[in-house]
Amino acid sequence: MPTPARVAVLPQEQAPLSVEEIALPDPAPHQVVVKQFASGICHSQLHQMHRQRTAPAVLGHESIGVALEVGSEVSHVKEGDKVMVTWVPRNPEEACRPAELVTLQRPDGSTASTSNVFTWADHTIADGMYVVPVPQETDEDVTSIIGCAVITGAGAVYNTAAVKQGDSVAIFGVGGVGLCAVVAAKVVGANPIIAVDLDDEKLEFAKRFGATHGVNASGGDAVEQIRELTPTEELYNARGVRITGGADFAFDCIGRKATMDQILPAARPAGLGATTGGTAVLVGIAQGVPEIDALDLVLHEKKYIGSIGGSCQPDRDFPMFLKWYEDGELDLGALVTERFTIDQINEATTALANGEIFGRAILEFEA
Repeated sequence: MPTPARVAVLPQEQAPLSVEEIALPDPAPHQVVVKQFASGICHSQLHQMHRQRTAPAVLGHESIGVALEVGSEVSHVKEGDKVMVTWVPRNPEEACRPAELVTLQRPDGSTASTSNVFTWADHTIADGMYVVPVPQETDEDVTSIIGCAVITGAGAVYNTAAVKQGDSVAIFGVGGVGLCAVVAAKVVGANPIIAVDLDDEKLEFAKRFGATHGVNASGGDAVEQIRELTPTEELYNARGVRITGGADFAFDCIGRKATMDQILPAARPAGLGATTGGTAVLVGIAQGVPEIDALDLVLHEKKYIGSIGGSCQPDRDFPMFLKWYEDGELDLGALVTERFTIDQINEATTALANGEIFGRAILEFEA
């Protein structure tokens, strides 16, 4: 039986989102219908909102809710289970089959679709590969951001880069994703943990989550400031020049050209015959093409790598992040700084685009 839902739909033309009454179809064999409690509002969705489209779309890709109906081939979730919806396949086995995607019939007869999931709705339907069961006692609001913000930021530090105790870390951009990267760096014992942003208030906020230093990139050369905070031993490069400081790992959690260009020079150069160089990690969705100094890359034996979804496997990693939350290491209550209803979705996305959301914003749905 179709499930009535209130869904935020992005029109094909450049126009605000509209909240529409849409009947979700019965689940296909691999699908799950979810009544949602809360959904994250991710900055990456702004990119989709602002680019040209060939059809209406539905957005959102992180939430928590309860399974209402499950398809005949779904065995890991049953009706009544508390679940998280994410955009990353829950395990490698599920990732090896094509997802059963859904197209929604709008009231005017047109359709709206998504590349994998949509969570800006009080009910959603998704392939089971994107639906992860969680303990019934899991909080029903702030945990909604684990499915993107946490896995992307914390996963980049914990999984992609595998930062270890004592490693120096610089994190460019301390919005929701960057703050999760800060948290993971603190959990693994990195030191120093350098937050880089353009706003002193955001830099102070980052210290609540574990940043040891703040660098305001609007007040000077961020790379030079990072080097001053991470001095190296007396080592020399292949040309016999004494190397300067730099972070063991430099993360770009923004994806703008300026930050993509900065993370490689911010990484520690190698000491010839003594140490390898540092690693630049691109986490944010790239907006433009970075300029990479190939000589710096080779001469200083650095690495420039990408991280998508924090290299996470939700079945494996969600329990760890929930444990961090329960133990007080991941303060999701402080990280979620704004809450909106679905009828305020355009207000929420405007605030996000204007840089008015310090941490992460969420949508909360009526019970």
